[in-house]
Amino acid sequence: MAFGTEELRVLRRALALALHPRPASAEDVQDCLRLAESLDEAMREGARLRAFLVADLGRYRAALPGTAAGYLTLLEEALTAGYRPQPDDLAALRALRGNAVAALLLERCQVLAEQDVRARLARGTARTAPATVPASRTRLTALPGGLSAHPGPRTAAPVAEAGQDPARKPEKKPAEKPAPKPTPAPAAPKPTRPIPTPGEVFPRRKPTPPPPPSPPQQLAAV
Repeated sequence: MAFGTEELRVLRRALALALHPRPASAEDVQDCLRLAESLDEAMREGARLRAFLVADLGRYRAALPGTAAGYLTLLEEALTAGYRPQPDDLAALRALRGNAVAALLLERCQVLAEQDVRARLARGTARTAPATVPASRTRLTALPGGLSAHPGPRTAAPVAEAGQDPARKPEKKPAEKPAPKPTPAPAAPKPTRPIPTPGEVFPRRKPTPPPPPSPPQQLAAV
């Protein structure tokens, strides 16, 4: 991307305003806005140009080796426009190594491919690197009343808490009172009169005796 004489003047004034802040005139503001719009348009045009070059490059690469001359020319233009070589490009250039132009482009593409690999490895290492702990946080501080003062493991006194006096004895907690026992429920009052039994309330009836048999009747002869 190349700047013209007028664009360079505007860029110089913009840099002066950035280094030495001062009230900018309306003319300076308008010139800076036009320069920014021109830069944006140039970047969009460059992106469109790279897209066309990459599409043509793929078609010429698919038609190799008959299109070797056109493929090498397009690859050189694409690299100049910011294109990064792909594995298919490296394979095609190795197949055309007998061509002097192809050999030079192969060396150039190999250097760019190695730079891309190193950049990816550096990003991956920075993403997975563990956070370092400052040395001030890893220093151990001995507390009073530790194991050094009482070497016996069973007779060692407990370490005093921060902010407490080691010579001060811990206060005894009051003994907890036992929970009151539940009061038994009062017994039901005994009845003053005896409860009658079912036999007394419903006395059993005596069975009725069967009627006496009637005497046999005699038939009179006529």
